[in-house]
Amino acid sequence: MELIMKKYISILSAAFLLVSTACDSDFAELNTDPNNADEELFDPNLLLPRELYDYGNMTTGYSGPILFQSMWMQIMASTSTGGANYYTNGDKYAISGSTTTYIQSAWNAGYEVTSRVFEMQKLAEEKEMPNLYALGDIVKVLSLSYVSDVYGDIPYSEAGQAEEGNTRPVYDRQEDLYPAMLEDLDAAILALDDSRDEITSDVLYGGDLDQWRKFGYSLMLKLAMRMVDVNPELSVEYANRAIAGGVFESADDEAVLPSDNTNGFANSNANALLTAADIYQVRWSKVLIDYMQATDDPRLAVVAEVPPAGLLANQNGSVVGDNDPDSQLGMPNGYDLNGGSTDISTEPDYPGGTGSGDDATPIGNYSRPTAIYRDRDAPVFVLTYAEIQLLLAEAAIRGGYNTAQTAAEYYENGVTGAMVAINKFGGTQISSGDMADYAANNPLDTGSEENALRMINEQIWATTGLLNNYTEAWNNWKRTGYPELTPVNYSGNFANGMIPVRQIYPSSESTTNPDNLSTAISNMGGNTWNTRVWWDTE
Repeated sequence: MELIMKKYISILSAAFLLVSTACDSDFAELNTDPNNADEELFDPNLLLPRELYDYGNMTTGYSGPILFQSMWMQIMASTSTGGANYYTNGDKYAISGSTTTYIQSAWNAGYEVTSRVFEMQKLAEEKEMPNLYALGDIVKVLSLSYVSDVYGDIPYSEAGQAEEGNTRPVYDRQEDLYPAMLEDLDAAILALDDSRDEITSDVLYGGDLDQWRKFGYSLMLKLAMRMVDVNPELSVEYANRAIAGGVFESADDEAVLPSDNTNGFANSNANALLTAADIYQVRWSKVLIDYMQATDDPRLAVVAEVPPAGLLANQNGSVVGDNDPDSQLGMPNGYDLNGGSTDISTEPDYPGGTGSGDDATPIGNYSRPTAIYRDRDAPVFVLTYAEIQLLLAEAAIRGGYNTAQTAAEYYENGVTGAMVAINKFGGTQISSGDMADYAANNPLDTGSEENALRMINEQIWATTGLLNNYTEAWNNWKRTGYPELTPVNYSGNFANGMIPVRQIYPSSESTTNPDNLSTAISNMGGNTWNTRVWWDTE
């Protein structure tokens, strides 16, 4: 399947080259503009992989998640500060030189994906491709639900109407947006018809409509569970509809996008973590490492390493460090290397540095991500079987949902599924025996609802964080409050000493859509990093 997916990406690259440079005699004979593909010639299927890749790009790398949510959620940590040291945004909630750019990246990328979807759907409708049109609606909901969870109220019902003259769309309130997205998603899944058009350039599922149905229903379950505290009736209705329709049944079903660095479609997280400054500055947080060590989590040896001693080795991503689980040490969040009261050396459990002289580094003993996270061909995890099983475990604990298994069974599926997903990175593999032993030794505590919900959602945090899906870890934390994290209150931070719960709207909206932006800010009760989205009730 991976080879097939990479083939589609290569086809996509070639197709876009054709669109932009076509000028051979055949096109001339057809009197076609040599710089544009005629609608009659262009297959709209070729837009689908670009939309999916761009969605993956939005959720990874410097578009925001690795700079903001990875460290807000104390999955990562960094001692960088000030100016061009961009990880200040995440570890300490402080402004850096490019914070304004990072704020708007998810917004711009999400609407770019949606714009491509609308263009694909326009062509699909003209060419009578109802399946491709329906997949467009699924991708639209996937993309704009992400944007809404990051910012709050957003344009949805009037999005993509610029060609019709509406360049200032209204912002849908999230309490209205969620039911609309779920309705659109349900209709799209039901519209898929195996007897109609074939999907020919699908990098996600190779054109398998049954797999797309499972993905659609799994996405529906995730969105439904967002609403457990604000609209429980609708949450139950759509979660049960998703369960009845059929969600992911194994790790073979999960939505994992391939990367293809050779053809220009690299994993954006790897692009970031291969930057020289990132190799040195980005470490695993103490909160995450302590969590994994407490249960002898077999993922620890796969994801973390202590670099060899010295500054040069710590700055070199090619050298292999010590991955013994007992050697791992997470970096506390909120420290710097500035020599003052927040210098890492003042931390009570500071282990000391490594190396000597010009080759000394104060942070050499702290664990960094292993080489699997620096692989530009690493997959991008959109939605996993593990996450869905853990959400079903929560639904079973809460009651009222039509779950077929016990919460403990779903939880076991989730924790083992998370390790199967980690193996998809390559590198050191976790054996099925180690997976089974971990699950047996760490069963779900169903003695109280609180204990069970804590364990389930801490596992979602760890699983999504280790799979580079930092924004999902953040969203689920906002929804549930798990894990319980201690905020950093670094001098000059932009979040009043609180962990940010949203990104503020892009400044460009104040000039391109000022009236509707003003209405949205009023409806939400403000436009700050501490303004909660509708479904986030603390």
